[in-house]
Amino acid sequence: MTGPRNWLTNALTRLVAGIAIVVPAALLLGASPAAAHPMPHSVVQLDVYRSSVSARLELPVSDFSRASGIDLTATTNAQLPSRAAAVRTYLLKHIHPTTTGGRTWRVAIGSMHLSATRQTSTGPYRELTVAAVLTPPAGADVRHFTFRYDVIVHQVVTHVTLVTVRQDWANGQVDGKGTTQVGTIELDVRHMKVPALKVDLGPGSAWRGFVAMVGLGGNHILTGTDHLLFLLILLLPAPLAASGGRWTGLVGPRKALTRIGGITLAFTAGHSVALAATALGRLQIPSWPVEAFIAASILVGAIHAIRPLFPGREAVVAGVFGLGHGMAFSFVLAEMHLSTGQLATSLLGFNLGIELVQLLLVCLALPSLLVLARLRVQPALRLTGAILTGIAALGWLVDRLGLPNPVARAADSAGSHTTLLLVVLTLGALTSTGWTLAARIRSAPPDGLRPLRWRAAPDRS
Repeated sequence: MTGPRNWLTNALTRLVAGIAIVVPAALLLGASPAAAHPMPHSVVQLDVYRSSVSARLELPVSDFSRASGIDLTATTNAQLPSRAAAVRTYLLKHIHPTTTGGRTWRVAIGSMHLSATRQTSTGPYRELTVAAVLTPPAGADVRHFTFRYDVIVHQVVTHVTLVTVRQDWANGQVDGKGTTQVGTIELDVRHMKVPALKVDLGPGSAWRGFVAMVGLGGNHILTGTDHLLFLLILLLPAPLAASGGRWTGLVGPRKALTRIGGITLAFTAGHSVALAATALGRLQIPSWPVEAFIAASILVGAIHAIRPLFPGREAVVAGVFGLGHGMAFSFVLAEMHLSTGQLATSLLGFNLGIELVQLLLVCLALPSLLVLARLRVQPALRLTGAILTGIAALGWLVDRLGLPNPVARAADSAGSHTTLLLVVLTLGALTSTGWTLAARIRSAPPDGLRPLRWRAAPDRS
């Protein structure tokens, strides 16, 4: 009886042992990646300039505290300055960029900030954001270097750092809205080391920078609701004649076109001169007075569209107010920290982009402006447009003087609907052109066409 009992006992033991091994293995193998509860990763965003590279470090607070021994889990932004020296010392020990030949770059740690954020795979968490400037030795190439960096990774072996480029003028990245991934930094588990990242940004070229700046300038005027409103509200009464402090009837078609062309050219000259002077002179001008001046210029234009303030002198006013708009344009270039050569090229490309889009918009609006001036509903449409523009300008002015309000936010959001704006202007241009041709055909004698008379519509404003 002993033999069979031993056999049964051994069999049961093997079965239990097999279950103990197979079941956990099956659970582990069948588990989804999310079941591993992935931790947030770090991000290093690089802005590449002519002679330096700015880095924005985005570090999860929990992993940073564990790796550095500096507990920031309960620290507020008000308390952060008391920890800044320790954070700076830790970072300087773990950030060591060098040239491809091994020469050391200089690293400077700047501002720090704590905030709440989230990543798609990890959910919400606290983040430490640090600004740093990486400067190579004299004559070294900022586009090719070795990035020795093991912040957090040297202690938290599962941590990963993503290195991306946000701005690189020579490579055509100028809007700061997208990033290009350079590589990842993580522990090599085979050798238990953190390999340095070889950064190769390619040769770059001035042509790429120029083309990118043309696009940036065009997009800036297209999405700059305040700049467009100022120009369009000045053009709105351009075909009208003024008398006794009121808009009464129409001027001739040739004079209307001359006015529209003059206003557009004067605005172009004004903002081009101010843009060039401010950018090339690298003038440090506070933004809020300039932005408030722009809002005030739109408000003046809206009032002028209701009651003539400076009839016949719209071009002069457009040129003067255009100076303020040009200063605002220069803020975009100032943020890029370009070299003198890059700045000159960028200035040309940026201004060209502005003018091309501005010309396109004026050409699209021109047929509608001329046709609307001849309709009986012109006064009502003009007053409605001027009042809405005036409300938006007043909201902007109050906001830029320090009192945020929903009117300003709504007006700013209009800049995100550029496709709709272009569609409306295009449809308006096509409809107005078609209406004008049809009117000419209806008014033509049987033996040929004759020009349509420019008839003054009664003004009810």
